[in-house]
This record gives sequence, C-alpha cells and structure tokens, in this order.
Amino acid sequence: MAKTKKKKTTFNEVINGEKPVLVDFYADWCGPCKMMNPILKDLKKSMEDAINIIKVDAEKNADAAIKYNVRGVPTLILFKGGQILWQQSGVVQAKQLEQIINQKLGQK
Repeated sequence: MAKTKKKKTTFNEVINGEKPVLVDFYADWCGPCKMMNPILKDLKKSMEDAINIIKVDAEKNADAAIKYNVRGVPTLILFKGGQILWQQSGVVQAKQLEQIINQKLGQK
C-alpha cells in the first residue's frame, strides 16, 4: 500500500498566506516562553480560525530569527500577506494579544 505524502508547508508559505499568522519565536530553555503556551492556546480558542498561530524554535531556525531581528525570546510577530504588522518581545497576555491583533488587522 502506497503511503501518501503529506505536503509540508514552508514558513514562507505560511506567513505569505491570506490568513494572518502569529509567530512565537521561542527556545526550549526559556521560562517566559513556557508561559506563552497556555496564553497562545487561550488566544486560539477565542480567535478560532481568524488566525494561524505557529511556534518557531529560534535556535533551530536561526536564519529566520536573524532575518526577523529576533534578539530575545519569546518574540511574537504578526504577519499578514508576508508583511510584519506587529512585533514584540516578552510575555503578552491573551486578551491584550487579541486586542493588538484585532487592532492591527483593522477589526473591532
């Protein structure tokens, strides 16, 4: 029986897509990064399909981290159509994140 290959979507394909994408640059050893996990889960619940949320290990993907000027972790970057709409380092609470995302996307 032949295996069907699941097409892997590249980082560039994801951030250049129609749907806005919140990228969480993190590191495994980073305490504040671990604090972002439940926050991002809450955000996904409240925003559902309005946004994609992806996590990127800044150490394993150093090229992307350098390209987007990630100087500390966690760093959150909001992309829409390949453009950076917002970028911030540090822990951001779910409600605040949702407000920022809605504001940047022009939704009230």
